[in-house]
Amino acid sequence: MKYFLAGILLSSALSSHAQAVSHRDRVYTADQISNTVAVIDPADNKLLGQVILGKPQPDVLSALYRGQALVHGLGASPDHKLLAVVSVGSNNVTFLETATNTIKGSVYVGRAPHEPTFRPNGKQVWVTVRGEDYVSVIDVTTLREIRRIPVANGPGQVAFSPDGKRAFVCSSFSPELAVIDVATYTIIKRIPVASPFSPNIFPTKNGQQIWFTHKDVGKVSVLDTKTLTISGVLSTGPITNHVTTVDLPTGKVAYVTVGGEDVVKVYSREPGFKQLATIPVGANPHGIWPAGDGSRVYVGLENGDSAVAVSTTTNQVLGKIKVGQAPMALLYVPNAVPSGVTSTANLSQQLLDTPTLVRNLRPPTTGPAAGTMNVRSEGLVDLATFTLRALSPNTDYDIYLTSSTQAPYARSYALTTVHTDAKGNAMGQALGPVQRVAFGDLHPSGPAFDRVIVAPKAAVNLPALVSE
Repeated sequence: MKYFLAGILLSSALSSHAQAVSHRDRVYTADQISNTVAVIDPADNKLLGQVILGKPQPDVLSALYRGQALVHGLGASPDHKLLAVVSVGSNNVTFLETATNTIKGSVYVGRAPHEPTFRPNGKQVWVTVRGEDYVSVIDVTTLREIRRIPVANGPGQVAFSPDGKRAFVCSSFSPELAVIDVATYTIIKRIPVASPFSPNIFPTKNGQQIWFTHKDVGKVSVLDTKTLTISGVLSTGPITNHVTTVDLPTGKVAYVTVGGEDVVKVYSREPGFKQLATIPVGANPHGIWPAGDGSRVYVGLENGDSAVAVSTTTNQVLGKIKVGQAPMALLYVPNAVPSGVTSTANLSQQLLDTPTLVRNLRPPTTGPAAGTMNVRSEGLVDLATFTLRALSPNTDYDIYLTSSTQAPYARSYALTTVHTDAKGNAMGQALGPVQRVAFGDLHPSGPAFDRVIVAPKAAVNLPALVSE
């Protein structure tokens, strides 16, 4: 079975010809909380181990002298030999040799870099520095930053045209898509888009379309690269994270991860962009990438600490693989490992066997508000992360555990307070012995604090969200 690889690409021109899934291929996930890169053999969907780039989150709350923090973005070189890994918290790009899983070097860039993208000629990596307003250009030979390309505030990710002459940069804070002439490093057009928060972008193999997501409004835009105009805006669903494109014998399609619905949605790339399928995959799908032969797509589950393989023929999940905590970007690299190389060299394990608790949060009656709480063990303490949406805008909300079984819910154990944005969305974190409190380990003779409540700070007895 031979297909052509969809997407010449974002972070690497992986292959000019399709190749069947083999033990030489690798799937990588960037695991933001465990600060690891998971390494998977897709031939049998087996986790081989992790490249540990830093300590877990509780150990980075003081000065960080060694290691990286918030491992988040991934890109692969066109020859498949090098992996670029972005760490948001330590402002770093780490370069890994795929054959041996060894660190070749690292480059520090500006505040909160997001994603790395290799130029099609393999000589440079363009890194979007999302906490600032430029793209950092790194020379691959010297591993040094050689220039900065000014763009709108909060660049999200870069995609190159197949010939390498143009670059397309979406933005996470500005409602525009920048088109850059690569030879001169200058913006030739700024294209208005549907929202200011676009974290992910992916081109089609033939370069005729660029697909990019709008996480804040649950949409995907499609750019016609010939006319440099938006040819369609799709309403995909809440927390639309990443998109990838695949050329199949049955047609040209796009796969979109919709975190708020725990699904991947499949769309035709023909005019009209008809939705073809909805695939349940698990808790908050985030990164997505096709196999070299297009027979599968791999999806990282941010709240499930796993990756899943999905058949592009049946749109069914083929397997699930445990990875590190909070996988964000995911990348499939064909022929990453030469024949005869030990596949598990320099791999370790960190926080692979720790328990994770996922709770859905719903309104006590009816309404559009929703949320999730994810609690991960980090050793002596737990890290609770919250994602909330469709609450009252610009409002403070308390999140707490309660021993009450009905309203009014006593605020028994405070977790954190969050402030919603103009759309009523918010994210938050709390660090402490959350699971032990919730299940009564700290108070074995007392009541259980196993219900999570989200309530306006000023409210007395009216919760907005209650855990299921």
